[in-house]
Amino acid sequence: MEDKHRESFIHKVLRMDSPTADNENGSSGGSEGVEKFVLAVDIGTTSLRSHIYNKQGNIKGASSKRIQLLHPQPGWFEMDPDLLVKQVIDSIKESIRAAGISVHDVACMGITTQRNTFLTWDRTTGKPFHNFITWQDLRSRNIVKSWNNSLRMKALNNGSSILHMFTRQKRFLSASVLKFMSQQVTMRLIWVLENVEELRAKLAVNEVCLGCIETWLLYKLTKEKLIVTDYSCASGTGLFDPYQFEWSTIVCNLLNIPMEILPEIRDTSGDFGTTDPAIFGAAIPITAVVSDQTGALFGECCFEVGDIKCTMGTGTFLDLNCGDTPHASIGGLYPIVGWKIGNETTFVAEGSITDTGSIIEWAKSLGFVDDVGDTAKIAESVPDSDGVYFVGAFSGLQAPINDDKAVTTLIGLKPTTTKAHIVRALLENLAFRVKLLYETILSETKIPLSHIRADGGVCNNDFLMQMIADFTNQTIDRAKQRANMTSLGAAFLAGLAKGIWKNKSELREIRESETVFTAEKDAWPAYKDRFVQWEKAVHRSREWYS
Repeated sequence: MEDKHRESFIHKVLRMDSPTADNENGSSGGSEGVEKFVLAVDIGTTSLRSHIYNKQGNIKGASSKRIQLLHPQPGWFEMDPDLLVKQVIDSIKESIRAAGISVHDVACMGITTQRNTFLTWDRTTGKPFHNFITWQDLRSRNIVKSWNNSLRMKALNNGSSILHMFTRQKRFLSASVLKFMSQQVTMRLIWVLENVEELRAKLAVNEVCLGCIETWLLYKLTKEKLIVTDYSCASGTGLFDPYQFEWSTIVCNLLNIPMEILPEIRDTSGDFGTTDPAIFGAAIPITAVVSDQTGALFGECCFEVGDIKCTMGTGTFLDLNCGDTPHASIGGLYPIVGWKIGNETTFVAEGSITDTGSIIEWAKSLGFVDDVGDTAKIAESVPDSDGVYFVGAFSGLQAPINDDKAVTTLIGLKPTTTKAHIVRALLENLAFRVKLLYETILSETKIPLSHIRADGGVCNNDFLMQMIADFTNQTIDRAKQRANMTSLGAAFLAGLAKGIWKNKSELREIRESETVFTAEKDAWPAYKDRFVQWEKAVHRSREWYS
């Protein structure tokens, strides 16, 4: 161990290379054999993390910070933009120290972020007009309903339906059933444009910038030189046309959103500038930006059409690799860009469930469970939920139900109900929701699906994983790296751009399976009646908020 540290120290002292002069192998132009590392920054909903990866895909140093969510009003979810940047910078510095390396040893950086958490700021001063408004925020709920019921929206849907009838183009089929949702940037941006007076004044003189977390972070890390995003992040905002592969003039014109405020879009794996040397002591090349869920898809090595992954963290996301053609959905699946690497563009059909880990944390806060890790054991302590049904809808119900105004429901309580019955009902709800999403993807895409690769903290629950395998009749392959899959995907994409890894075959050797759950033959028939009753509970939870 002492020899290893001595060797590392000698390399650091003698190295003559520049941090931005790279050769084909990802080494920074210095002595051959000097190990180079990839930095990945992962900004989630509840925490942000920084990881230092070596060429073998192992984490050599890490740091995490708790994201501070602000709730100025009920249903509002905000984040302080300046605090977020400070936390990211501190986390990066801490992870470099934890790895026992210097900033000069970092070949490149990849960034992955939660999507649709957006900010607007003054182009001249760099000052934000408001806090980040997160994807969970429901302040635009009434605007969503008003727009979806508007004559303009009906005209767009009907006109697109007619165009699809004559042209059979999928983009018109998708537009014929287009509905806005609170999770997308669009409706919350409308709320900002209507309610932030200073912003409206600056719009008139073209001094407004719009960006999600990745754009703001790149703006600050590059000393306000870049206002950019990548295709995967842009495609999830509701402002991007995946068929024209550019910001949507149709949506922007429909909503009166000036396109001048939108950031430049770049390839997912490529050039996003370098960090200001004053921040970390040397410039770090930023060579990848990717949305969290497609980053996880890439980390899972779902490179082939039909590959599908299920990430279960704060929310649940099922993502299917659709190849080079965007999927036109009528059930609420969104056709997003997975990644763009040079001439390769991969599209993804995605379905989401907003409330997953948040439900487990809520149950803990009420005393239903003392430790989140005990939920499987508690659920298995009873044979069934004793007629108790739970519908998790703290942020509405997403595809294929698509109801922003649904409410969380716990129904069927009786004197014999115990905590164990409630906990089992919570987990059954999560598995039922995944089943609905999976069947929607299966029926719409007609793509033969391979086994489901699983990651995210909630996937640690063996009871839940087995239920999902039984309900979908699919094998669930739980990854060894499941806790950090989005981060690993960002590192892969950054490292490919810098030559740390030469091709995807090398990445496949890094991703590892931990446990495989196989569907039990007679499990689903025993659950079928409970699923029917749960669907009735879903029906009662709908359209609750006026």
